Amino acid sequence: MNSLPLKNYLQLILVLSLGLLFSIAAPAEEKGLTVLTLDQALQTAIEKNKDIQKAKEYRNMVEGRYVEERAAALPQLQIQAGISRARDESQTAYGKLFPVERDTRNAGIGLNQLVYSFGAVEAAIRAAKIGLATADDQLRLYQQAALKDVSAAFYDVLLVKELNRIAIQNLAQKKRFLEESQKKYASGVATDYDVLAARVDVENAGPAVIRTENQIITSLDRLLFLLGLERRKIDVQGSLEKAIGGYPKFDEALRSALENRPELSNLRHRVGIAEELVRIAKTGNLPKINLQAGYGWQELDFSTNRADGPTWIAGLYLTFPFFDGLRTQGKVTQAKSEMATLKIEEAKLVDGIVLQTREAVNGVIEAAEIVKALSGTVEQAERLLLMAEKGFEYGVKTRLDVDNAQLNVIQSTVNLSRSKRDYLVALMNLEWVMGTIQPPTVSKK
Repeated sequence: MNSLPLKNYLQLILVLSLGLLFSIAAPAEEKGLTVLTLDQALQTAIEKNKDIQKAKEYRNMVEGRYVEERAAALPQLQIQAGISRARDESQTAYGKLFPVERDTRNAGIGLNQLVYSFGAVEAAIRAAKIGLATADDQLRLYQQAALKDVSAAFYDVLLVKELNRIAIQNLAQKKRFLEESQKKYASGVATDYDVLAARVDVENAGPAVIRTENQIITSLDRLLFLLGLERRKIDVQGSLEKAIGGYPKFDEALRSALENRPELSNLRHRVGIAEELVRIAKTGNLPKINLQAGYGWQELDFSTNRADGPTWIAGLYLTFPFFDGLRTQGKVTQAKSEMATLKIEEAKLVDGIVLQTREAVNGVIEAAEIVKALSGTVEQAERLLLMAEKGFEYGVKTRLDVDNAQLNVIQSTVNLSRSKRDYLVALMNLEWVMGTIQPPTVSKK
């Protein structure tokens, strides 16, 4: 058996080492890449989107406000303790009857309970409780907006990937045509013009590949931003294909929108809060009754005597600000104006929802019709291109015929891909308008 030369051994070792390095590095690169389906992207947005996290914190704040308002109806307890020394020289006029110096030590617990406030406390508690509902509305609002935006961004990535594939295929087609022109030129059946024109076509097709590759990176970065993920490499897995079903009905869509839109629910809850604020404002110059009580221990130390023992006090106290300079009247006017403004905003929002619903339903119908119209166009354009190339090869078609056929294939393929993306986005927009977007349930393995 003949041994290999030293040079061949070194080359073999180098190849094996490089192979080992690539085998180790490749899995690490794969581990750093997160491939998401649409459902996984939507679930990630629900968990990580910054606007949704902000809405959750807003709900926590509203819960704290509810606890704060409810505290007015509960008894207020406090512990007091103190030590003091007093001296009053004027007491010498009475001789030893009243000591000049006195030390006092005391400790006790005090109670303050609002007994009656003409409904102000109850109204404040009801307003704070309604505020919890507005926080839930706000959370739903941000969740649905995030689901809508993430879906559109996800479909944008799929579209740009499809455009990149079309650009790559077009470039490959131009290269094949250049090779065919060069063969014909070598065999004497084509001119320098044909070869030069084919080469120019190849160079013109290159920028589209570069542009779409950059658009993929940009669209993935936008999706990453909407998901709320930081310093992550992501990719998407999915398809723009979706069967076209029945068209939505405007009346059903509008009914769903008026029942489920979180913006409308939020305004209605805010009107409820405004009504409670009007009630609170009206109690500004009405009487309030408080129960105050205390129990403790006190020690008095005079220069000549000392005594200590328990102390207590209890009583009902009435406060009646019967004239406050018309401050209460001003607050009532402001509160009523705020309530009227909210009702006007509610009516305006209903009008806007009617318009949005009409546009969303029409958008779905329009996108679906365009997909149907373009579905057979791509296949026909590809057949025409094949026929034109064969005809050019046999000399019965001109280069202009081939260029036109190639342009038709590209345009029809791009238009079909865009229309499929538009149809999916229109469906998601309709769900958003109807207020029925729900986060998907992703099983955790």
